[in-house]
Amino acid sequence: MSKSLVLAEKPSVARDIARVLGCNKKGNGFLEGTNYIVTWALGHLVTHADPEGYGNEFKEWKLEHLPIVPEPFKLVPIRQTMKQFNAVKAQLRRNDVKDIIIATDAGREGELVARWILEMAKVKKPVKRLWISSVTDKAIKDGFNNLKDGRAYENLYEAAVARAEADWVVGINATRALTVKYNAQLSTGRVQTPTLAMIAERENQIRDFKPKPFYGMQALTETAKFTWQDKAGQTQSFDKELIEKRMAALNNVQIGTIKEVKITPKTQPAPHLFDLTELQKEAHRLWSWSAKETLSTLQGLYERHKAVTYPRTDSKHLTSDMESTLKERIKAVDLGPYRKSVNMLLRSGTIKPQRGVIDDKKVTDHHAIIPTEETPILQDLSDKEKRLYDLIVKRFLAVFFGPFRYDQVIAELTVGSELFNAKGRTITDVGWKKVYQDEDVEVESDTLPAFTKGEEVKIRAIVMTDGKTKPPARFNEGTLLGAMENPSQFMQGESKDLIKTIGETGGLGTVATRADVIERLFGSFVMEKKGNDIYTTSKGRQLLELVPEDLKSPALTAEWEQGLSKIASGQMKKAAFMKEMILFSKKTVTEIKTDEKKYKHDNVTGKACPDCGKLLLEVTGKRGKMLVCQDRECGHRKNVSTLTNARCPVCKKKLELRGEGDGKIFVCKCGHREKLSAFEKRRENSGGKKADKRDVQKFMKKQEEPENTAMADALKKLFEK
Repeated sequence: MSKSLVLAEKPSVARDIARVLGCNKKGNGFLEGTNYIVTWALGHLVTHADPEGYGNEFKEWKLEHLPIVPEPFKLVPIRQTMKQFNAVKAQLRRNDVKDIIIATDAGREGELVARWILEMAKVKKPVKRLWISSVTDKAIKDGFNNLKDGRAYENLYEAAVARAEADWVVGINATRALTVKYNAQLSTGRVQTPTLAMIAERENQIRDFKPKPFYGMQALTETAKFTWQDKAGQTQSFDKELIEKRMAALNNVQIGTIKEVKITPKTQPAPHLFDLTELQKEAHRLWSWSAKETLSTLQGLYERHKAVTYPRTDSKHLTSDMESTLKERIKAVDLGPYRKSVNMLLRSGTIKPQRGVIDDKKVTDHHAIIPTEETPILQDLSDKEKRLYDLIVKRFLAVFFGPFRYDQVIAELTVGSELFNAKGRTITDVGWKKVYQDEDVEVESDTLPAFTKGEEVKIRAIVMTDGKTKPPARFNEGTLLGAMENPSQFMQGESKDLIKTIGETGGLGTVATRADVIERLFGSFVMEKKGNDIYTTSKGRQLLELVPEDLKSPALTAEWEQGLSKIASGQMKKAAFMKEMILFSKKTVTEIKTDEKKYKHDNVTGKACPDCGKLLLEVTGKRGKMLVCQDRECGHRKNVSTLTNARCPVCKKKLELRGEGDGKIFVCKCGHREKLSAFEKRRENSGGKKADKRDVQKFMKKQEEPENTAMADALKKLFEK
């Protein structure tokens, strides 16, 4: 009897599909049933060959070998996952497998994962496509009842291959050229380098900023403060003399008159549903989570608990065919913290989201992140998962309540010839904010006293107000994600068409890869964190001096995305796109080779590398300080200090762990110092569990910097997917 082979992207998704399809028989890397065999990748099982795969001469990094332009590109199984690739290949080639159902993530990269496996396994059987946005049993059943013809996704696959080949030919060559020319671990990419350039540009704006003093006036009455405004509605002026002159004219005025009391009804709709970037920004704002932290927590809610829909989405909207599922999703979150809101909605009789939530035109591959129809067991969720689930559920429930409504009240006061006003509001309907009433969400009225038109008011004093203009804030991980999503303000001088394109295509990188890009920039020591703020390092600033100008602008990604979109829609051939990419790569390598600038290690220590004898560099990573060898070919590195999650007993800030073996010591910026052994004893006495050897190893593994030499970057495809 012939069977269909289902190829999923991850084991957890494969298990869910297998359960729904009744595939209970376990095999080597697959699950089998009467009609289906379900197997899985582990993310990518196949990748592009490294440069040495095109000839032994490329093992050594030399400028004269560049640029390397494969023709054709070679695919190779990834060494670490070779066992699973062989298991998948064996199932694909089975005589009783009549067709293949691609069930990898529904998107450009998911298509690439599956098609590369098929190509490497040399399998030409008919292909169908499962395209779903959540892994609940219902979604899987519906998806299998509505399988697509695999041929409909050929152009999407071509676009994915074009992206991968372009990143290889531009990234590998530019990184090798920079690294060899300056004998330093320097890497570049079309997403990470413009991201670093935005941080540097913001630093320049802050450095060049000159604060300007401004002035205004307030009229103080017995019951309210009124703020001055000029005829143009401005409440501040940079002209101090003007304000002083106007104040002097009011010196003896003791009575003001209420000129007008305006009452304007206002409505505020619930915030949009979450896409991944918005959720990452919110988690950073609330809890200082990194983008990577949010994504991995969200992945657990999606895969393990089946509590939320597909995480890697760039849409904040839902599709019209989901409308019939919304009531079921509301019932699924009828849990303790949300029961009151759910009951209010179910009793209302009409389950209809606010206008704009359902919009087919604003959903591409996946809709917004919302709860699934399955009710999770809250006690099974980790603390982080509970917090993130709470954000998603409340944002979802909020869109079914009416808008927040209030009357804005503006009282205008004339004092002499000057106009002042005071603002207040009276809430008429709490609306969607009911969902958040157990939190510190502003829902109280800010009422003004009951002024009437023509009323005379006694003036207690006229006072001058002042302040200074502030520079733009430094980036943190949340605001950097926002800038990557919409980098248009860093594209002055570019065409409106390119700026529009980068807005439409979601900016620098994708929702799925921005977290990795940020981690990579920290891991290669071109930027560092001080508190929550991000700073470029000397290495990062020098890199931007050495990188060709075109690689620093977000415009490059916009141009690529224009081409990739045309390939995906069948309007452009991959060969034409790649011809442009190869020319661009050759130009980039030539610029780097002929550049006469120098690179200087200005973080050299007096300590010699134990492996090669050259002086070590001290670098600050995201989680602490390290010593690394300045010779990229040596690659020696050693932790000096690690920023831990342990808190100082004096000031409650995070402690740094320094030293080795029995000499390990916690150090705080406030001056507190404590041996690791004393810390453990204090923790044990306060009721905490003493850390055993396994706990310490696990903890230290979590704190380690990711490997990110220029060589490793290149070989691991350092560019966003």
